[in-house]
Amino acid sequence: MGQSLVCLLVHMVFSTKQRIPLITGDLQPHLYAYMGTVLRSHDSRLLSAGGIADHIHLLASVGKQLAISDLVREVKAKSSGWVHREFPKMKKFWWQSGYAAFSVSSSGTETVRHYIESQREHHKRVTFQDELRTLLRLHNVEFDERYLWD
Repeated sequence: MGQSLVCLLVHMVFSTKQRIPLITGDLQPHLYAYMGTVLRSHDSRLLSAGGIADHIHLLASVGKQLAISDLVREVKAKSSGWVHREFPKMKKFWWQSGYAAFSVSSSGTETVRHYIESQREHHKRVTFQDELRTLLRLHNVEFDERYLWD
């Protein structure tokens, strides 16, 4: 084949360090927009973003040149730096060290998008910890509870 053609959709999840509720209503839309900019700079595209004050969900179409670990590291590092520059009073804003990422089929895109956009309602009933455990089990990801939380 003379060219590389890729359709890689990924649902990424990560929280603020120690799940401190710092993603306020004022910050949230700007943070999502900035993350979209970071993704675009890596030939990727933000399809949906959502979450609550202590964690974030991103659905992205990932470019063909970057590993997921590199892309998540870039999004987290650049967005954290951006928060510190644009909101200097948020000195405690940091992302947790890890992340979760799940493949999404093209046919499942709308379901995941709806799930991400319904986070506020969802977390009236479910904690982030229970949500993440459920997602990991649903996707058959083995994990050790001792190392899941920082």
